[in-house]
Amino acid sequence: MALIQYLTRIQFEAGAIALLSEELQLQGSSRPLIVTDKGIAAAGILATVLEKGGLPADTAVYDGTPENPTEAAAMEAVEMFRSADCDGIVALGGGSAIDLGKAVSLLASHDAPLEQYAVILGGAGRITSNKPPVIAVPTTAGTGSEVGRAALLTLEDGRKLGFISPFMIPDVALCDPDLTAGLPPYLTAATGMDTMTHCIETYLSPKFNPVADAIALDGLARATGWLETATQNGDDRQARTEMMMAALQGGLTFQKGLGAVHSLSHPLGGLKSIKLHHGTLNAVLLPAVLRFNAPGAEAKYAKIREAMGLDADADLPQSIADLSIRLGLPGTLGQMGVKPDCFEAVAEGAVKDHSTASNAREIGVDDFVRILHESL
Repeated sequence: MALIQYLTRIQFEAGAIALLSEELQLQGSSRPLIVTDKGIAAAGILATVLEKGGLPADTAVYDGTPENPTEAAAMEAVEMFRSADCDGIVALGGGSAIDLGKAVSLLASHDAPLEQYAVILGGAGRITSNKPPVIAVPTTAGTGSEVGRAALLTLEDGRKLGFISPFMIPDVALCDPDLTAGLPPYLTAATGMDTMTHCIETYLSPKFNPVADAIALDGLARATGWLETATQNGDDRQARTEMMMAALQGGLTFQKGLGAVHSLSHPLGGLKSIKLHHGTLNAVLLPAVLRFNAPGAEAKYAKIREAMGLDADADLPQSIADLSIRLGLPGTLGQMGVKPDCFEAVAEGAVKDHSTASNAREIGVDDFVRILHESL
């Protein structure tokens, strides 16, 4: 069993779910609320976690996590947390369930409304360590939320905001690649492209953090080397392990901040007229953003090509686009059902997004609109 202490406590290995009860005890929790979604329950993963994790069958479970977590869902889960007299949270699922679990911990111990804790509204300093412990158990290999300091939630008014603080990082990340074995090919591909985007965007961030840079490049190499195998053969344990590590590494580099891909995918994901998968959005947007960020990034792009095993003169944005197509993902926003009539509003939201400040180069509303049209 590999115990890694970097930002938070991480248990990483096939079968690691057997440590859940022990890790809860170490966090002082005996009555956790499991925050998950109905898909996880229907797939039998919840039952597996209860059994192999050593939790009672009557453990409180909130399975109402939506595809993009919302303030309303967080408030529902908080009510269950309180009514069941819970003292900790197990966030089980992909990034949505883990982000929702973080928000439940925040709202269970901090006064409402949720909006006041958003980073772009100056809320980071209002988040304290006085929160119920969170153990994150990822069932996808993509978001890195299990070690991330952010939770992304859509408020009642439709804004998708980031709630960011060192105190939002889960107390434990329990990473068991076996829990991803049943992930369908499309979701494997989409969440894997999310991982690649995290590694690339954090590496390109102008913030100084050589440790994070090294982790990002290693994670990118793992994802590039194993994503197609994991997508084609979900039972390949090594491919699942490598992808879960790559996703973890992408999350470990969030300290540098992300960039324009996420600036756009956040408001697009908050649209009420259409449901859009975050990882798929990132895959579609990444090539155009890479073309925009290219000036002045020649040395870093060379390192990215090297990590991906590309030729030194390879067209990096086109190589990313080609990989997405090979994985069976859509190549354009239009194929995802996005219409250009939302572009101005999305661009306005992107400029205000917390990821914009760490983009590789300065970017404005008009630039975002051009990127959206290029990705259409």
